[in-house]
Amino acid sequence: MATKKQIILPVVVIALGVVGFIGMAALKKPPEEKPEIDTTPLVSVQTVEIKPMDFSVNSYGVVAAKYETELVSQVSGEIVFLSEKFVRGGFVKKGDVLAKIDPSDYDAALIDAQASMASARATLVQEEAFGKVAEAEWKRIKDGVPTELSLRKPQLAQEIAKLNSSEAGLKRAKRNVERTVIKAPYDALIEARNIGLGSYVSMGSKIGKVFSTDDAEIRLPIADKELQFLHDKGKYAQVLLKGEFAGQPQVWKAKIVRSEGVIDSRSRMTYLVAEVSDPYGLTSNTSELRYGTYVTASIEGLHAGQVTEVARHLVINNQVAVLDDDNKLRYKDVNIVRQIGSKVIITDGLDAGMNLITSALDYPIEGMQLALPKEKSLGDDDSDPQPTQIAMGEKE
Repeated sequence: MATKKQIILPVVVIALGVVGFIGMAALKKPPEEKPEIDTTPLVSVQTVEIKPMDFSVNSYGVVAAKYETELVSQVSGEIVFLSEKFVRGGFVKKGDVLAKIDPSDYDAALIDAQASMASARATLVQEEAFGKVAEAEWKRIKDGVPTELSLRKPQLAQEIAKLNSSEAGLKRAKRNVERTVIKAPYDALIEARNIGLGSYVSMGSKIGKVFSTDDAEIRLPIADKELQFLHDKGKYAQVLLKGEFAGQPQVWKAKIVRSEGVIDSRSRMTYLVAEVSDPYGLTSNTSELRYGTYVTASIEGLHAGQVTEVARHLVINNQVAVLDDDNKLRYKDVNIVRQIGSKVIITDGLDAGMNLITSALDYPIEGMQLALPKEKSLGDDDSDPQPTQIAMGEKE
């Protein structure tokens, strides 16, 4: 039978354990409530601006002379004179003497032609006199009918033909004398000279090459779809040319003067031709535009009206994402009239002041709640969390 001590000791141990447990439970703090996390996606926006715009079409080209002429000798002989201006890079005026071929033989031929013509003219006068005498004699004969031969008409025709031939020979001799003097056909820049003093040239020999300096031309390739943005397909449109001269950027004004009228078989481009007056600034104070210069061109186009420029990647299936007044995602159908590089031009679908969403959305749903960084609490300042940028996707 258990003793009293054996019964009381376990009861005391259990009581002490219960008291200790209650004491420890009383010292334990209740768990703190965690703040509710705002999971509303953050987006960045761009305010839509609507403004007037004039279209322009960009192109490029190389400056070339409007006229270029290969000077060729039309007579044979020795070069006896060369002008100091007749050097590569020299400027000459229309009619300036560039070179002379020895004219001795051609002067002699001219004298022969003049003598032949004088002889033919004298013979003709003599034959006309013979004809008049023959006609007078036949008038005294009453019973006869004169023939053309008896009136010396064939002889007269022959002498007239000889005179015409001698006149042609005289003109040819004069022309050959004139051709011994090589003149500039227009105001020009000397591109090349192929002869030297004392050298011999024959008929058809190349003497040199000249470029006209009154006007320069630039062939500008235009894609067929770009012609719709030019008035009257670009005819007489103003052009701004940009390039470099002496290491400095320069701008020149030009004008479209014509279209080449065909599509290039290799590039599938239509070529418009721009013209620049006085490219070397010889009669004006304009900057020099040298032949062979590579230039970019901006061709004046149609007036686009009131439009909006939007980054191309923000438009998907002709829709853009906007943030409405309640900070909810909305999609707007837009009308794109043109793409320029990384931008598209929109005429309809957006109003001024709209907030265009420019950041990405992982799972976009129209009507979903969004927030701007300045409107959303980001937690304690010391934690300084960074907002997550979310991409714009397609409407579900």
